[in-house]
This record gives sequence, structure tokens and C-alpha cells, in this order.
Amino acid sequence: MSTETQNVDLVGDEVVGNVARAALLAALTGAFAYVTFPNPVSPTSVTLQVLGVFLAGLLLGPVWGGVSMALYLAAGAVGAPVFLGGSAGFGNLVGNTAGYLWSYPIAAFAIGLVAYGRLDTNADLDAGLPRLVLALTVGTVIIYALGVVGLMLVGGLGLQAAVVGGALTFIPAEALKAVVAVGVVRSGAIATS
Repeated sequence: MSTETQNVDLVGDEVVGNVARAALLAALTGAFAYVTFPNPVSPTSVTLQVLGVFLAGLLLGPVWGGVSMALYLAAGAVGAPVFLGGSAGFGNLVGNTAGYLWSYPIAAFAIGLVAYGRLDTNADLDAGLPRLVLALTVGTVIIYALGVVGLMLVGGLGLQAAVVGGALTFIPAEALKAVVAVGVVRSGAIATS
């Protein structure tokens, strides 16, 4: 009888690393939900969650950025306090902010796709500033388009009220988050591979 054993890799090191990075960005997005600032022209506070979406797309690329935000939604749905102000549960995914939340995986995917220009992201991000700005603009449009639709369907708001109260009043905050995201990526402080 032989006592030799063999190592079998069920999952490759690259996948394990990508899952770990995706989970880290999901957790960071959840932590960002606790950071809120009053919005003087809207009853809804500004959070840093969208910064997490921006960073997921830019640092992880389209596939793993989208996976990261899907992990974020799954964690919140099963009870982790990662949504606005530490709320949790599936109710958040069907409530007034549902459109915003459901947009996060789509936006992170789109940001990564525009920034990298491809699905395969085995190399570090080398996009120039115009491409990064375009990627974050596309992501912001997706987030606010779905957020406005959610406010109209779930919140019962009309188009004008949903656009003004749910999108336009947040644009200055999103611009600041985009500056921070570009600064983080361009500084090289965080390695993506």
C-alpha cells in the first residue's frame, strides 16, 4: 500500500487572488456605506459607495470588478450590514435605492471594460487620463440611470423629481469621487496584479 500523496489544485492561484481582491473591494464598498455626508439640496445623504464601484472597475477590471460588486450585493442581501448606514437584508435590493444597488455590478463591469479596453486584464491598467475619465463617466451614467428608474418604479417619483433629487444633486460628489479614484489608480499605491 502506497502512502504517497499528490497535490491537486482545485482552483488556480490566479483565481484565488482575484476572488480575494474582489472580496476586499466588496468589503471596502460596504465600509464606504458608513461614510455619509449631508446633501444640502437632497433629503438623501451622499455616501462613498460609488467610490468603491469606481475602484472595483479600475483595479480589478470588468469581470472581477463586476464580481466584486455582486459579492457586495450578496453579502448585504444575506444580512451583512453593508448598505447605506449599516442597513442589511434583501429589502434594500427591492426598496427605494434598489436601482442604484443593482447598477453597481453593471457599472463596475463597464468601467473596467472601458478603462482596460478588453475583458482580459492580466496586465496592469495603463489607460491615460481621458480614458479613465470616460470609464468613470460611463459608470456614473449607468448608476444614475438605473437609480432614477428605481426611484420612479419603487419610489413612485416622476421623471423630473427622480432625475433632480436622485441624480443631478449628486454629480458634484461623484466628480470628487472620480478624482480620488483616478488619483489612487495613477499613484500606483495599489497593485492590481
